[in-house]
Amino acid sequence: MRTVAVINQKGGCGKTTVSINLASALAAKGHRTLLVDMDPQSHCAVGLAVPEEQIEHSIYDVLIGTGRGEPMRINEILWQICERFELAPSSIDLAAFEQQMAGITDRENCLRKVLDGIRDEYDYVVIDCPPSVSLLTFNALRAATDVVVPVEMGYFSLHGLSKQLETLNVLCRQCDQHINVMVLGSMYDIRTKMGREILAELKKNFSNRMFKTVVNFNTKLKEAASLGQPISEYDPSSKGFKDFLSLADELMGTDTKMHRAELVNSLQAKLGVISASAEELLATLKPEPKQQIEVSSDGPTFEEKLADFYGVHQINGKVLFSTLYPRAETVKIAGDFNGWNPELTEMEKVSEKGKWQLQLPLEKGTYRYRLVVDGQWQQDPYNELTEINPFGDMNSVMYVD
Repeated sequence: MRTVAVINQKGGCGKTTVSINLASALAAKGHRTLLVDMDPQSHCAVGLAVPEEQIEHSIYDVLIGTGRGEPMRINEILWQICERFELAPSSIDLAAFEQQMAGITDRENCLRKVLDGIRDEYDYVVIDCPPSVSLLTFNALRAATDVVVPVEMGYFSLHGLSKQLETLNVLCRQCDQHINVMVLGSMYDIRTKMGREILAELKKNFSNRMFKTVVNFNTKLKEAASLGQPISEYDPSSKGFKDFLSLADELMGTDTKMHRAELVNSLQAKLGVISASAEELLATLKPEPKQQIEVSSDGPTFEEKLADFYGVHQINGKVLFSTLYPRAETVKIAGDFNGWNPELTEMEKVSEKGKWQLQLPLEKGTYRYRLVVDGQWQQDPYNELTEINPFGDMNSVMYVD
């Protein structure tokens, strides 16, 4: 059984899209495939039309039970998506996993123990990881035979890749299993100069560490996700599905025998080169203008429905914060704009599904902030821009222009 962890601490790079459609393509090729959602946002369930209210138990219950010596079989939580394709769903409870496992021995190996128990039942396991470096990500890496790092062909992607690889390099040094890391070009638009330049840099610096397959920007992939279907079901004749079939073929043919030490050394050698290439490339390119979201009186557009406004957006001269915490009692914001006092800035719950929103009039500038959910400080899970703070945690970052 091969276990493929889809990892990138930068949000918005298409991890869930890659995870769902790679798993679906592997199943379409006749392989028994399991998709494990390790992201508390539970987007795999949303993208596969699994009703949240009907998920009684999730991967959280399985991992917690394993860590505490009260194991629940993973088979008890699985949803069959189609023939040879099953999902182990996530839930918002997974956000508390690290806190709940504090002080428990061998907590980083919970997922590996769970998957060891079903080794003979599947050919491939695909793990959708959270957009952060956490105990959940480390569990995925400890269980993995392969790591796929999707890289969006956008302004910040190349610059952030060296940081991602450096983090992955540190994590790999703590693992003693064989592991195979590959970079995947994702959301590629051949019409843009920036996309072509970034893809060229990736190919130049990675050669045999990068998939030849590139996942092209494709509206059919977005439409499929909005309807809760993998692209294999929504439009099997689309370019998007052909990309993922090609990716599955290439993954099946990659070498899994590379030893950890060789991998770590090869990554380490690339970090400086990639970082320098990013600086040179970004110095010659201007960032693409940010899209302003306009609210129409005729109702939301398809894209607005798809994005559902989660994250931070500038709308009508104000900054809109929007996030999803179905079980939270309070969600507050602490940041540069309120003296880091969450009591001054409380979000409003605007839907029964747990959507929270707040609009603030902010001057032009760069702001750092964190969410405070039921008293627990954390980064914004829907904002891909982050930086480390003096306490070793991650602040979310936003630019108001």
